[in-house]
Amino acid sequence: MRRPDSEGQAVAVFAALTDPTRRALLDELARAGPATVTELARRLPISRQAVAKHLVQLAEAGLISSGEPVGRRHPYRLEPAPIRAAQVWLATLAHQWDDRLTALEHVLDTTDTKE
Repeated sequence: MRRPDSEGQAVAVFAALTDPTRRALLDELARAGPATVTELARRLPISRQAVAKHLVQLAEAGLISSGEPVGRRHPYRLEPAPIRAAQVWLATLAHQWDDRLTALEHVLDTTDTKE
């Protein structure tokens, strides 16, 4: 059974993933591990301010979190749970469509044999 908030979580994830810069930030965190805003800005062709803005949106979607500060460093890391929630939502949607398509196929098969 789906949790009531799973669709909302999926929508937040999909909205966050619409932007190529945010996807690049997630790719970088997945590839290289936790990183600060400054480290990410050095690795990507965008400003530190732009990185910070995109990280806020990713954090609001639950896709990243700020780890424990190490001195003045605040590393961000990936959070897999929202991606899993989106996968569950997509799988549920796909299953519903499979059921509908199977029912349609049955109706069409029945119609073909009657003619």
